[in-house]
Amino acid sequence: MSELHEKKQKADQSYVMAWSLWVGVFLMLVKLVAAYLTGSAAIYGDAAESVVHVVAVAFAAYSVRLAWKPADDTHHYGHDKVSFLSSGFEGGMISVASMFVVFEAVRRWIEGVPVHRVSEGLILTGFAALVNLVLGLWLIRKGKKMKSQILRANGLHVLADVWTSAGAVVGLLLVQATGDRMWDSLAALVVGGLVFKSGIVLVKESLGGLMDTVDPEMDKRVREELERECQERGLTYHNLRLRHSGRIYWVEFHLVVDDGLSVKIAHEIASEVEAAVAKILEPDGRVISHIEPFSEEDRERSWER
Repeated sequence: MSELHEKKQKADQSYVMAWSLWVGVFLMLVKLVAAYLTGSAAIYGDAAESVVHVVAVAFAAYSVRLAWKPADDTHHYGHDKVSFLSSGFEGGMISVASMFVVFEAVRRWIEGVPVHRVSEGLILTGFAALVNLVLGLWLIRKGKKMKSQILRANGLHVLADVWTSAGAVVGLLLVQATGDRMWDSLAALVVGGLVFKSGIVLVKESLGGLMDTVDPEMDKRVREELERECQERGLTYHNLRLRHSGRIYWVEFHLVVDDGLSVKIAHEIASEVEAAVAKILEPDGRVISHIEPFSEEDRERSWER
């Protein structure tokens, strides 16, 4: 990836995150007003989740800048693994917020806290849900297009916010229709469960990235490309390793060549194979090969096909 392209990607991601942050702050204020007006447990929980969301987005915005910081003396592989840390932090924050929502729902149910000004609460919460729906879908689309785990995780968090708002709206509608405030607390409990599920999904994805879990689809594509390149040149390969550090795919493999090839020619062939593999890595990739003569071929891992 060229330096100019990297700068554009960084600027684009920072722009998207800035929008997410300021829209999040605005909607948090809207929900806090709705919670104050209505006294609804569901809306109160929705507002609490939004407070957590803003904190998480602020950390994610910082992570976007850090992820593009180049390698240095203390971080030889760069800083983009912070993407997974950011995703895990956001998932953890969501999960904690869900527990608070459940606690508050139970407390208000037991204490019999009344719900007021239902119509105003419905309007404000419905507006927040609609804005978050548009924002969340936009963030996920941008995350997929830019291959950004941070943007995708943030989009999923925003969509989780939509669920909390939708649950609050349903609860208020039932309260308005029946006059029974029990529905408000039940809606808050459902909201808490949905939010918790979203948070766990993000945490699991984050742990997978931090533990270098292999992406099966990319692993298949890399193997197919290697087999094609090796077959054309009468070579073989083994000890393939593939990991994703958040923005960059790292690929390593051993390339087995004829004993009679000179170092120069073997290097040229390896460079051609590396370049072919690098082309399929999105959005950026680093490919490293180790050359072995046929007579010294050594497979280091029993799991390697």
